[in-house]
Amino acid sequence: MELRVLRYFVEVARRQNITAAAEALHITQPTLSKQLMDLEDELGKRLFDRGRRRIALTEAGVFLLRRAQEIIELTDRTEAALRATDEALTGDISVGCGETEGMRLVIRAMQRVHERHPDITFHLYSGNDEDVSERLNSGLIDFGLFVGDTALAEYDYIKLPVRDTWGLLMRSDCPLAAAPSIRPQDIVSVPLLCSRQALASNELSGWLGSDFSRLNILSTHNLIHNAALMVEEGMGCALTIDRLVNTNGTALVFRPLEPTVNADLFFARRKYHTLSKASEVFLAVLQELIAKEQ
Repeated sequence: MELRVLRYFVEVARRQNITAAAEALHITQPTLSKQLMDLEDELGKRLFDRGRRRIALTEAGVFLLRRAQEIIELTDRTEAALRATDEALTGDISVGCGETEGMRLVIRAMQRVHERHPDITFHLYSGNDEDVSERLNSGLIDFGLFVGDTALAEYDYIKLPVRDTWGLLMRSDCPLAAAPSIRPQDIVSVPLLCSRQALASNELSGWLGSDFSRLNILSTHNLIHNAALMVEEGMGCALTIDRLVNTNGTALVFRPLEPTVNADLFFARRKYHTLSKASEVFLAVLQELIAKEQ
């Protein structure tokens, strides 16, 4: 597969119209159609269902689209890193991160690097630990920030000097809101919204004294924003970490778990992976900030 043809394929998939894609790519429609048919022949798979006005991806086409986007992104990032010079440091730094207030330390490092090297561009990708790990393993991001229990053996990592605290997000009119903290027995019958990461890692089982099977799990999520809206609408209470949802001036309150359950934060990169010059500079600045915090 040629990279040029993959770019053609992505553009057609995005526009769902070969004529429109050909115009955007500045090639003729017959040329583009032939390139796509040659790609299908090469792969032995039909990539498009062709209609009169629009075309749609087949199952194989959906799979290829995701991989093609990853290949193109990785190629572009590699070329940008190689073009960087010592005289005027440029390049792209990609960071995957879960939702955590601990990102402020990473962001302060970004700000310092930007002040010294304004031609460096940062790219943030938000997701749970599974999302971040997948992008880090495939080389689509340079660094990943992980929250709580995470398998880190395949990474080089730094433990950040900050912690998150687990608790329960609820409406202020919830009976549990009157308590200063939440005990395991308080939530047994409460409709709960829980992150898929917490369920998968079972990281609260020690506090709970059992697994999650005894709880009333109403819904799962990977990021808290929409779950917080569900809490506001009265669907249940959300097990989450502190400082992710600003409860000031809202109908929501956060109460920590009792006994306290903390989540450590780890800033990781792949082992044996050569960083770009820009990424090396950024990592050094972050390490400086961490040393001052300790």
